[in-house]
Amino acid sequence: MPGVITDQSFDIAIVGGGIIGLVVAMGLMKRNINVKIYEQSRSFREIGAGVAFTANAIRCMGMLNPDIVTALRKVTTANGDPKNPNDYLQYVDGYSHDPNDPDNMEEEVLFKLYAGYKGFEGCHRAHLLDELVKFIPEGTVEFRKRLDTYVDRGEDQKLLLKFCDGTTVEFDAVIGCDGIKSRVREILLGEGNPASYPHYSHKVAFRALIPMDKAEAALGSYKARNQHMHMGPGAHVLHFAVASQTLMNFVAFAPDPNEWLSDKIMTAPATKEEVVKIFSDWGPTVRAIVNLLPEEFDKWAIFDTYDYPAPTYTKGRVCLAGDAAHASSPHHGAGAGIGVEDALAMAQVLEMAAETLQSTDMSKAQVLRSAFETYDAVRRERSQWLVHSSRNICDVYEWNNPKTGSNPEKCLEEIKWRSHKIWYFNIEGMLLETRKEFDSRIAA
Repeated sequence: MPGVITDQSFDIAIVGGGIIGLVVAMGLMKRNINVKIYEQSRSFREIGAGVAFTANAIRCMGMLNPDIVTALRKVTTANGDPKNPNDYLQYVDGYSHDPNDPDNMEEEVLFKLYAGYKGFEGCHRAHLLDELVKFIPEGTVEFRKRLDTYVDRGEDQKLLLKFCDGTTVEFDAVIGCDGIKSRVREILLGEGNPASYPHYSHKVAFRALIPMDKAEAALGSYKARNQHMHMGPGAHVLHFAVASQTLMNFVAFAPDPNEWLSDKIMTAPATKEEVVKIFSDWGPTVRAIVNLLPEEFDKWAIFDTYDYPAPTYTKGRVCLAGDAAHASSPHHGAGAGIGVEDALAMAQVLEMAAETLQSTDMSKAQVLRSAFETYDAVRRERSQWLVHSSRNICDVYEWNNPKTGSNPEKCLEEIKWRSHKIWYFNIEGMLLETRKEFDSRIAA
């Protein structure tokens, strides 16, 4: 009978071919689990510009599949001098300045935060995706496959996935890695449920990639090639080098009191004039950076799942990972890294599920449900903490946090403990918790 489960191996459909979708796939393939990726675009593509990974996230990648680290190393850019990387993140006062000395480009260094050896490595999202794709076997991906819905037809049958082009496929389980606008999340939590959709944080990000020669001419080599967070009232600017230090990744965040027109289209045209106006009363350095922007580019609405977090990441044999589960604002710069942690937990629990199926009389559906419920129990609290902390840390950068204000010592204390919770996560502890949780569910 078509679709009936008849053996003890299983196959996984991954919906979404972005960075996290590929990382999940590579982790599962390394553990000999059959996967197929369905991507709605006509080719692999990543939105956004720069992305950075901490040393801990990179260690997760290596535990998932060493090929992921190989791909990353092809495109990462060290902070500062590549031969002697700068392992400190720098936070400066981008606002305060002497109006009588308009050409003074010196900014007060408020504090520095040690990120560990090579603790901050940036790259261009599209470049990383291009390298990851090289490790995906031919035939593993199908493009132009926009998910319409999926149907659970019962314990002894595979899930049926229906695509908008009228085609269908059958799989034992589904992992939604389809990003912030996830269709899998919408189906899993229910259409009309506010937790099924991201919501506007009333912040916009102005993003651009600036040629390094122009950045150096305006800022000097050190400032252009090293990460700097320019703090100030109600807004902030971040920049760091990418593309082997040929480009400076620029992003400026500013408030937007208005509603965004659509959660489906999260970008809109922006102008240099718009950004110049926002930062017109900031210091000469920030204004010099803004003057490097092209006349026209895009601004990005910052949506996240802060207002309505998902009450679960799984239902039946369907599960969510990465932004599909817990889309965060980018202020910690850790969304992709937390998605990599998701992938490692997912890979371990599904490997355990495959082993369990060789020695149990439980049904395949029962074991897969237990695996996904384990993943949900292990990952949901930490990943949703990140969503909340990212909003909070933005307030610190912009001197809006009532506990810290513009006090450098208090800002450092707040940024430090939150950053350390991300950077020094106990990976082995997560894997041990995953094993114990899964064993407990199987025993029950």
